[in-house]
Formats: sequence, structure tokens, C-alpha cells
Amino acid sequence: LTVQPVERFDLDAAIIFSDILVIPQALGMTCIMKPGVGPTFEKPLVSKSDLEELAPFSVSKLDYVYEGIKETKKLLKNRIPLIGFAGGPWTLMSYMVDGMTSKTCSKSKRWMYDEDKTKSQDLLKLLSDAVVEHLVVQVKAGANFVQVFESNAGHLSPMMFNNAVAPYLTDICKRVRDAVGDHIPIALYAKGCNNCLPAINKLGFDVVSIDWLLDPEIAREFVTTTLQGNMDPCALYCEKEDLEAIVREMLLKFGTRRYIANLGHGIYPDMDPEHVKWFVDAVHRISEDMIGGKDVDENLMYT
Repeated sequence: LTVQPVERFDLDAAIIFSDILVIPQALGMTCIMKPGVGPTFEKPLVSKSDLEELAPFSVSKLDYVYEGIKETKKLLKNRIPLIGFAGGPWTLMSYMVDGMTSKTCSKSKRWMYDEDKTKSQDLLKLLSDAVVEHLVVQVKAGANFVQVFESNAGHLSPMMFNNAVAPYLTDICKRVRDAVGDHIPIALYAKGCNNCLPAINKLGFDVVSIDWLLDPEIAREFVTTTLQGNMDPCALYCEKEDLEAIVREMLLKFGTRRYIANLGHGIYPDMDPEHVKWFVDAVHRISEDMIGGKDVDENLMYT
């Protein structure tokens, strides 16, 4: 499955076909896919005592992920890099406590604000340790680049993100880098957490991925490292000419240095693959013109 889009589109990298929720599953939680709801945990965590019921984490329980990486590397034949990933500790915690995708994450945030701070801290520490191990073994299996998806970061206030979550992300980044070396880029995607960019910039990640709600020029003001993103995935519903205009505006704002062109979030299941090809081809063609010094008509913007 990882290789299929590589064969169909002129992509510059592949990302292993997996899921962020493999870590809670390795901890003994049962996750089912409910139609119209999405991933759901049958028995979400309710109290601190539930932490004692979790199984010890072992990367051996995720061997299928690492074997998938090894097999994918063989199929890719070093044509392009392979990206591994893991969910961020807060995002994993929110699923484990709320039990499913939540519009408020109120149950998991209640843990964060609880008078007994050890409840959330113990879980975040447990998950951070698991994320580090999971990412390191993915690199050992052949991943060339790893990313942490803190997809629910936007539910947290800047104070809560900076004080309660950022230290764990810094720890993850440092420990993974210490284990695999500086030659493996480490990226962070903290969806909806654009008001925390100054703090995110200090966490130590090589790449900061941003969603479509942030203007690239503003992101450049606060992030000194490489940026990734950030076209609205729904822009792929556009016709070719409009899509190319959106890509052109995005690339002109990001520039061609310290930048990875991408969507600002995942692709939707009803997307026409031909529109994905338009996007990829437009990124290559327009960026090559920019790098080559050709004039890119700024008047051809999306309106």
C-alpha cells in the first residue's frame, strides 16, 4: 500500500502505511473501527488505576510495522526516502481517555487540569517512552525520516501546550536524535497549534509541519528551521487551473529554501487521484521554475 502512490505519482518521498494508534494497541487497549465514527477504544481510561491495567510496552508487539518498513525499502530500491512516524503523547492520550475522535477532548483535558497532576504526567511519560522506542526501531528498520503527529494539539491552550506537553516533545526529539544520529531528520506536526509556533520552534525538531490555517509568511517569522505544508486538502477538489494557482501562491510565500511542499493535513478518501497528480506535477514544475530563476507570474493567483 505504501508503494502504490509512489508508482502512480512523481513523489519525492513515501510514508509507511501504518497508524498512530498502534502504540495504545501495543499497551493492551482494543481499538475498533466504527462506521461513521472512526477508531474507537472499547474501554477508555477513566481513572489513574486504569494505568496499572495497561500492558508493558514492547516494540516486539509492533514487529509488523518494522517488517513492513523493511519490505517497503526493498520495493522502493532507494528511489526515494521512506518516512516513519508515531502519534504524539498528548494525541495518543486524548484517544485513550476520550475513547474516540472528540471535538473538545474534554475528558482527556480534565486529566490535564486535575488536582492530581501525576495522573496525566504518568501517562504522558509512558507514551513518550513508547514513542521514542517506536521511532528508533523504525529508523533501524530503514526509515530515512521520522515524524511525530501531535494531531490534537489545537485543543490545548498555549499555557497547557507549553507547560504540560512541550517538555515531552523536546524529550522525544532529543532521545531519538541521540539514538539514531543527526543524519535522520525529525519532524513535528502540531495541528491547530499555530499560536504556539515560537515555543514549537524551540523544541529541537528539524522540520515543523503546519496546517492550512496559517499563512506561510507568518510561519517564516517564527520558525527558523525547515517548514512543511500547508495546502488545504480541500483545494484538491479544484479544477486544474485553480489548483495550479493555489500551488503557485503557496510556493511563492514559502520560497524554495528550507521547505517541503505538502498538504496541511491528510488527503480525503473521496479525492480524485487525477487531482493529486495535478498537485504533485504543479509543485515540481513551478518550484523548478523558481529555482531556475524563471519569472513566476504572481498575477496568476487564485481568486
